[in-house]
Amino acid sequence: MRVICAGHVNWDVTLHVDHLPEPDGEGRITDRSQSSGGSASNAAVALAGLDAEPLVLGSVGRDDHGTMARRELSATGVETVLIESDKPTAVKYLIVDESGDVAVLGNDGANEAFGASDLPAEALAEADHLHLTGQDPTTAAALARDATAADVPVSFDPGRRLPYRDYSSVLSHADILFCNDREADHARDSGLFETVPTVVVKHGDCGATAYVGDRTVTNAGYPIDSVDTAGAGDAFAAGYLLASAQESGPERALAVANACGALAAQSPGAQTTLDWESVWALVDSGHSPDPV
Repeated sequence: MRVICAGHVNWDVTLHVDHLPEPDGEGRITDRSQSSGGSASNAAVALAGLDAEPLVLGSVGRDDHGTMARRELSATGVETVLIESDKPTAVKYLIVDESGDVAVLGNDGANEAFGASDLPAEALAEADHLHLTGQDPTTAAALARDATAADVPVSFDPGRRLPYRDYSSVLSHADILFCNDREADHARDSGLFETVPTVVVKHGDCGATAYVGDRTVTNAGYPIDSVDTAGAGDAFAAGYLLASAQESGPERALAVANACGALAAQSPGAQTTLDWESVWALVDSGHSPDPV
């Protein structure tokens, strides 16, 4: 399955701490790591591990962080169309406490320098799916329109920026919307739920719910001890898209998606290399995986 993932390509610096400090407080750093990140990249790496053929459309700076991000994506089997910008590659600082909860600090840098016209028309024509992540609304809307015109299904995972940006033009072309509980509340209040055929709401360690037409399907997920929840939602989306493409129905798709998210939450860092053996073992057993 050929999936184009469009959105941010970052360089992540992950700091594991004993707790997230209050204002004027202090926490102790227990571990530090660096890797490529960004929702588009995270989803693409998960897709590559599950035997899909992802392509990332994004932008980076002409700097070491951009070079390293490009190199890491290539090493995981992800193809890229990365526009180089005079701005620096966006760097995100992910602060992860002992329960796996994440706080993020960062700047946009170069990660919205790309435009819809940077995606070759032949690349879109050859795609089976377009997965959009939080990015400039104008760019996302143009990509969604182009995909619809090419008869390519569109999914959208806007992330925490949904309440602060007008994505209504994107959602008018989307087949699937992914969001968490807080983002879902905003989508309901804004009337966005009614514009998308399928809305999948991620409940974290409490599973997920899919609203497919007039059906509501829920999967309770898998009880786990989270190591790092960064990128778990992107792995969830990857699993849902691939399971849906297998025409397995929303029940099975949610089970696969929750398994992917659980496996990602038990691995450090925002990018997780998944494999079908681990996913199906978790889905078929109904039990949580052993911590990594």
